[in-house]
Amino acid sequence: MTAEKESTVLQDLHRDLIYDWNDMGETLPPPLRPVQFDDETLRDGLQAPSVKSPPIEEKIRLLHLMNDLGIHTANLGLPGAGPNHVEHMTRLATEIRDQKLKIAANAACRTVLADVEPLAKIIDAVGIPIEACTFIGSSPIRRYVEEWSIDAMLKNIEASVTFAVKHNIPVMMVTEDTTRADPETLTKLYTTAIECGASRICLSDTVGHCTPSGAKNLVRFARTIVARTGGKVGIDFHGHNDRGLGVMNALAAASAGATRIHGTALGIGERCGNCSMDQLLVNMRLLEWIDNDLSKLQAYVDLIAKVCEVPVPVNYPVFGADAFRTQAGVHAAAVVKAFKRGEDWLANRVYSGVPADMFGLKQKIEIGPMSGDHNVRFWLETRGIPVTDEKVKAILNVAKERNRILTEKEIREIAG
Repeated sequence: MTAEKESTVLQDLHRDLIYDWNDMGETLPPPLRPVQFDDETLRDGLQAPSVKSPPIEEKIRLLHLMNDLGIHTANLGLPGAGPNHVEHMTRLATEIRDQKLKIAANAACRTVLADVEPLAKIIDAVGIPIEACTFIGSSPIRRYVEEWSIDAMLKNIEASVTFAVKHNIPVMMVTEDTTRADPETLTKLYTTAIECGASRICLSDTVGHCTPSGAKNLVRFARTIVARTGGKVGIDFHGHNDRGLGVMNALAAASAGATRIHGTALGIGERCGNCSMDQLLVNMRLLEWIDNDLSKLQAYVDLIAKVCEVPVPVNYPVFGADAFRTQAGVHAAAVVKAFKRGEDWLANRVYSGVPADMFGLKQKIEIGPMSGDHNVRFWLETRGIPVTDEKVKAILNVAKERNRILTEKEIREIAG
């Protein structure tokens, strides 16, 4: 059998081994065109009250990981927040320029000249484009609290966007709290921004109010505004995770026609955080919406966990300590049997909905109170320790008496 024919046989076998109900009447069709990603870790992510802001050297390391993961743009910060922010943004933009990174830069600015002007100075100093993400609240509740009139908001948008465009700064018009704003107001805000030269609009679920249906409805509505203006204007979706729907909303928005999706590493950000960029990339890869090399996704997550001092829950999808780790006898037995057939493909799917090897990770078999013979034999064999029935029995006897998994040191001492 030729290698090509053998590969085809294996592919057919793999399809036969998993029946996928997700393909039955799927209500989430793939995007009509490739979707871009905007990483908000260094801006919205660092606004979280519990995270530590990393030094510039670590921000630069993160920027390189974003670039390697195929993320298209990174928000470098808020130029209007003070000289330290301007300094870090300048260093990051310089790194993009000097290292010829593929990732592009943007920055958050209120719709006031005091925020856009310092961004213009950074651009002049560095010599690369930096998109201005000009934002203003849009919901009735926000306007009521701030005592904003629509006319005053429109004047601010016109002044800030016109200034940016005059200085050759690309503009994305961001409406905060879009998912609780009325259609009439959104139409006025977006239309004014587009007519003044904005090349993108951003639908922001600022308080995490949205559901997947809401995300789809909002994107479809935004597409009608863009169609009426006659311009080639991109549509971004920026979601928060207050209902635990951040990733699902992002997928729904992309499916409905959003052209760029925002997220942060580990989902860090205000309150319950943003859409998790790492989880979003994982799901889009599994849906076959992207083919990015995600082998550095673990490094991306680990870096943020370390430098921002954000503990990763043990049950966090894909990158939590327990994601591909089991002590249960039934689970371990199936994984071990698959490994013994010499089929990593099988072992990484028999008890996993996410294949560990797709993300450079491995299955781990532990020994604890719920374990069986397969756990112990596999554990010993993979470490080159001779296996005997006596050793297996002795280790299991101790494990059954504990309320946790055994440590490596404990198992080795029992095995002699």
